[in-house]
Amino acid sequence: MGKGAVAYVRVSSLQQGRSGLGLDAQRQAVSRFAEAHGYEVAAVYEEVETGKGADALDRRPQLAAALAHARKLKAPVIVAKLDRLSRDVAFIANLMAQRVPFIVAELGADADPFMLHLYAALAEKERSLISERTRAALAQAKAAGKALGNRTNLPEAQAKGAAVQAAQADQFAANVLPIIRQAQAAGAGSLAAIAEALNSRGVRTARGGAWAAMTVKRILDRAA
Repeated sequence: MGKGAVAYVRVSSLQQGRSGLGLDAQRQAVSRFAEAHGYEVAAVYEEVETGKGADALDRRPQLAAALAHARKLKAPVIVAKLDRLSRDVAFIANLMAQRVPFIVAELGADADPFMLHLYAALAEKERSLISERTRAALAQAKAAGKALGNRTNLPEAQAKGAAVQAAQADQFAANVLPIIRQAQAAGAGSLAAIAEALNSRGVRTARGGAWAAMTVKRILDRAA
Protein backbone atom coordinates (compact mmCIF):
# COMPACT_ATOMS: atom_id res chain seq x y z
CA MET A 1 0.00 0.00 0.00
CA GLY A 2 1.40 3.38 -1.00
CA LYS A 3 1.80 6.53 1.07
CA GLY A 4 -1.42 8.49 1.49
CA ALA A 5 -2.05 11.78 -0.32
CA VAL A 6 -4.85 14.13 -1.33
CA ALA A 7 -5.04 15.73 -4.79
CA TYR A 8 -6.28 19.24 -5.60
CA VAL A 9 -7.06 20.53 -9.10
CA ARG A 10 -8.40 23.94 -10.06
CA VAL A 11 -9.46 26.02 -13.02
CA SER A 12 -9.93 29.74 -12.65
CA SER A 13 -13.15 30.44 -14.55
CA LEU A 14 -16.64 29.00 -14.80
CA GLN A 15 -16.19 28.59 -18.55
CA GLN A 16 -13.11 26.43 -18.02
CA GLY A 17 -14.95 24.43 -15.40
CA ARG A 18 -17.89 23.69 -17.65
CA SER A 19 -15.69 22.66 -20.54
CA GLY A 20 -13.30 20.65 -18.39
CA LEU A 21 -10.30 22.48 -19.83
CA GLY A 22 -7.29 21.80 -17.72
CA LEU A 23 -8.91 19.54 -15.13
CA ASP A 24 -8.21 16.26 -16.92
CA ALA A 25 -4.62 17.27 -17.64
CA GLN A 26 -4.08 18.17 -13.98
CA ARG A 27 -5.61 14.91 -12.76
CA GLN A 28 -3.40 12.94 -15.14
CA ALA A 29 -0.27 14.83 -14.04
CA VAL A 30 -1.04 14.17 -10.37
CA SER A 31 -1.82 10.51 -11.10
CA ARG A 32 1.47 10.01 -12.96
CA PHE A 33 3.41 11.67 -10.16
CA ALA A 34 1.66 9.64 -7.45
CA GLU A 35 2.30 6.37 -9.27
CA ALA A 36 5.95 7.23 -9.88
CA HIS A 37 6.60 8.18 -6.24
CA GLY A 38 4.52 5.58 -4.44
CA TYR A 39 1.58 7.71 -3.32
CA GLU A 40 -1.99 6.47 -3.07
CA VAL A 41 -4.43 9.33 -3.72
CA ALA A 42 -7.30 9.08 -1.24
CA ALA A 43 -9.43 11.82 -2.85
CA VAL A 44 -9.35 14.45 -5.59
CA TYR A 45 -10.82 17.86 -4.79
CA GLU A 46 -11.85 19.98 -7.79
CA GLU A 47 -12.44 23.72 -7.73
CA VAL A 48 -13.66 26.34 -10.19
CA GLU A 49 -12.64 29.65 -8.71
CA THR A 50 -10.25 32.54 -9.15
CA GLY A 51 -6.99 32.55 -7.24
CA LYS A 52 -6.94 36.31 -6.73
CA GLY A 53 -7.80 38.42 -3.73
CA ALA A 54 -6.96 38.52 -0.05
CA ASP A 55 -9.91 36.23 0.75
CA ALA A 56 -8.99 33.69 -1.93
CA LEU A 57 -8.84 30.79 0.53
CA ASP A 58 -12.28 31.67 1.92
CA ARG A 59 -13.68 31.53 -1.62
CA ARG A 60 -12.11 28.12 -2.31
CA PRO A 61 -13.97 25.64 -0.10
CA GLN A 62 -12.59 22.63 -1.99
CA LEU A 63 -9.05 23.67 -1.13
CA ALA A 64 -10.08 24.07 2.50
CA ALA A 65 -11.64 20.59 2.36
CA ALA A 66 -8.48 19.14 0.81
CA LEU A 67 -6.42 20.70 3.60
CA ALA A 68 -8.72 19.26 6.27
CA HIS A 69 -8.66 15.80 4.67
CA ALA A 70 -4.88 15.82 4.32
CA ARG A 71 -4.47 16.99 7.90
CA LYS A 72 -6.67 14.13 9.11
CA LEU A 73 -4.64 11.61 7.09
CA LYS A 74 -1.35 13.31 8.03
CA ALA A 75 -0.65 13.32 4.31
CA PRO A 76 0.43 15.88 1.71
CA VAL A 77 -1.72 17.68 -0.85
CA ILE A 78 -0.49 17.10 -4.41
CA VAL A 79 -1.12 19.66 -7.16
CA ALA A 80 -0.05 19.52 -10.79
CA LYS A 81 1.39 23.05 -10.98
CA LEU A 82 2.10 25.77 -8.45
CA ASP A 83 -0.25 28.25 -10.15
CA ARG A 84 -3.15 25.88 -9.42
CA LEU A 85 -2.65 27.00 -5.83
CA SER A 86 -1.75 30.61 -6.55
CA ARG A 87 0.84 32.94 -8.06
CA ASP A 88 0.56 35.16 -5.00
CA VAL A 89 3.40 34.92 -2.48
CA ALA A 90 1.24 35.93 0.49
CA PHE A 91 -1.34 33.27 -0.38
CA ILE A 92 1.35 30.58 -0.68
CA ALA A 93 2.81 31.69 2.67
CA ASN A 94 -0.64 31.38 4.25
CA LEU A 95 -0.98 27.85 2.88
CA MET A 96 2.42 26.89 4.27
CA ALA A 97 1.21 28.09 7.68
CA GLN A 98 -1.57 25.48 7.57
CA ARG A 99 1.05 22.85 8.45
CA VAL A 100 0.00 20.59 5.61
CA PRO A 101 2.81 19.73 3.18
CA PHE A 102 2.26 20.55 -0.48
CA ILE A 103 3.85 18.67 -3.35
CA VAL A 104 3.93 20.27 -6.79
CA ALA A 105 4.20 17.50 -9.38
CA GLU A 106 5.78 19.82 -11.96
CA LEU A 107 8.58 20.82 -9.56
CA GLY A 108 9.30 17.38 -8.16
CA ALA A 109 9.19 15.80 -4.73
CA ASP A 110 12.29 17.66 -3.48
CA ALA A 111 10.82 21.19 -3.79
CA ASP A 112 10.59 22.25 -0.14
CA PRO A 113 8.50 25.18 1.23
CA PHE A 114 11.41 27.59 0.73
CA MET A 115 11.57 26.69 -2.95
CA LEU A 116 7.78 26.99 -3.30
CA HIS A 117 8.03 30.51 -1.91
CA LEU A 118 10.77 31.33 -4.42
CA TYR A 119 8.76 29.99 -7.35
CA ALA A 120 5.69 31.91 -6.21
CA ALA A 121 7.81 35.07 -5.90
CA LEU A 122 9.09 34.57 -9.44
CA ALA A 123 5.57 34.07 -10.81
CA GLU A 124 4.32 37.13 -8.96
CA LYS A 125 7.27 39.19 -10.19
CA GLU A 126 6.72 37.97 -13.75
CA ARG A 127 3.14 39.27 -13.63
CA SER A 128 4.40 42.56 -12.27
CA LEU A 129 7.10 42.84 -14.95
CA ILE A 130 4.57 42.22 -17.72
CA SER A 131 2.30 44.91 -16.30
CA GLU A 132 5.16 47.36 -15.86
CA ARG A 133 6.50 46.71 -19.37
CA THR A 134 3.05 47.37 -20.78
CA ARG A 135 2.76 50.66 -18.90
CA ALA A 136 6.28 51.67 -19.92
CA ALA A 137 5.58 50.85 -23.57
CA LEU A 138 2.38 52.91 -23.50
CA ALA A 139 4.23 55.80 -21.87
CA GLN A 140 6.97 55.65 -24.49
CA ALA A 141 4.44 55.51 -27.29
CA LYS A 142 2.68 58.54 -25.86
CA ALA A 143 5.96 60.39 -25.47
CA ALA A 144 6.97 59.51 -29.01
CA GLY A 145 3.64 60.82 -30.28
CA LYS A 146 4.18 64.12 -28.55
CA ALA A 147 7.68 64.28 -29.96
CA LEU A 148 6.28 64.73 -33.45
CA GLY A 149 5.91 68.38 -32.59
CA ASN A 150 8.80 68.53 -30.15
CA ARG A 151 11.61 66.06 -30.90
CA THR A 152 13.50 66.96 -27.71
CA ASN A 153 11.07 64.81 -25.69
CA LEU A 154 11.95 61.55 -27.45
CA PRO A 155 15.49 60.95 -26.08
CA GLU A 156 14.30 61.67 -22.55
CA ALA A 157 11.41 59.21 -22.90
CA GLN A 158 13.74 56.57 -24.33
CA ALA A 159 16.21 57.04 -21.48
CA LYS A 160 13.47 56.69 -18.87
CA GLY A 161 12.16 53.56 -20.56
CA ALA A 162 15.64 52.03 -20.61
CA ALA A 163 16.13 52.82 -16.91
CA VAL A 164 12.82 51.12 -16.04
CA GLN A 165 13.73 48.02 -18.04
CA ALA A 166 17.18 47.84 -16.40
CA ALA A 167 15.65 48.00 -12.92
CA GLN A 168 13.18 45.27 -13.82
CA ALA A 169 15.97 43.06 -15.17
CA ASP A 170 18.02 43.57 -11.98
CA GLN A 171 15.08 42.54 -9.81
CA PHE A 172 14.33 39.46 -11.89
CA ALA A 173 18.00 38.42 -11.73
CA ALA A 174 17.95 38.77 -7.94
CA ASN A 175 14.86 36.57 -7.72
CA VAL A 176 16.09 33.77 -9.97
CA LEU A 177 19.70 33.69 -8.72
CA PRO A 178 18.96 31.50 -5.63
CA ILE A 179 17.46 28.83 -7.89
CA ILE A 180 20.50 28.96 -10.16
CA ARG A 181 22.78 28.58 -7.12
CA GLN A 182 20.77 25.57 -5.99
CA ALA A 183 21.12 24.00 -9.44
CA GLN A 184 24.87 24.60 -9.32
CA ALA A 185 25.09 23.04 -5.87
CA ALA A 186 23.20 20.02 -7.22
CA GLY A 187 25.87 19.51 -9.89
CA ALA A 188 24.88 21.74 -12.82
CA GLY A 189 28.39 22.79 -13.82
CA SER A 190 27.76 24.48 -17.17
CA LEU A 191 25.46 27.21 -18.44
CA ALA A 192 23.61 24.64 -20.56
CA ALA A 193 23.13 22.36 -17.55
CA ILE A 194 21.78 25.24 -15.46
CA ALA A 195 19.38 26.15 -18.28
CA GLU A 196 18.18 22.55 -18.44
CA ALA A 197 17.64 22.51 -14.66
CA LEU A 198 15.60 25.72 -14.75
CA ASN A 199 13.46 24.45 -17.63
CA SER A 200 12.86 21.10 -15.92
CA ARG A 201 11.63 22.92 -12.81
CA GLY A 202 9.17 25.02 -14.79
CA VAL A 203 10.98 28.33 -14.21
CA ARG A 204 10.46 30.82 -17.05
CA THR A 205 12.64 33.66 -18.24
CA ALA A 206 11.58 37.27 -17.67
CA ARG A 207 9.84 37.15 -21.06
CA GLY A 208 8.07 33.90 -20.23
CA GLY A 209 10.21 31.70 -22.47
CA ALA A 210 12.56 28.76 -22.03
CA TRP A 211 16.11 29.12 -20.73
CA ALA A 212 19.23 28.76 -22.85
CA ALA A 213 22.90 29.00 -21.93
CA MET A 214 23.07 32.64 -23.03
CA THR A 215 20.06 33.72 -20.94
CA VAL A 216 21.62 32.05 -17.88
CA LYS A 217 24.89 33.90 -18.60
CA ARG A 218 23.06 37.22 -18.71
CA ILE A 219 21.57 36.56 -15.28
CA LEU A 220 24.96 35.63 -13.82
CA ASP A 221 26.64 38.61 -15.46
CA ARG A 222 23.97 40.96 -14.12
CA ALA A 223 24.21 39.46 -10.63
CA ALA A 224 27.99 39.86 -10.70
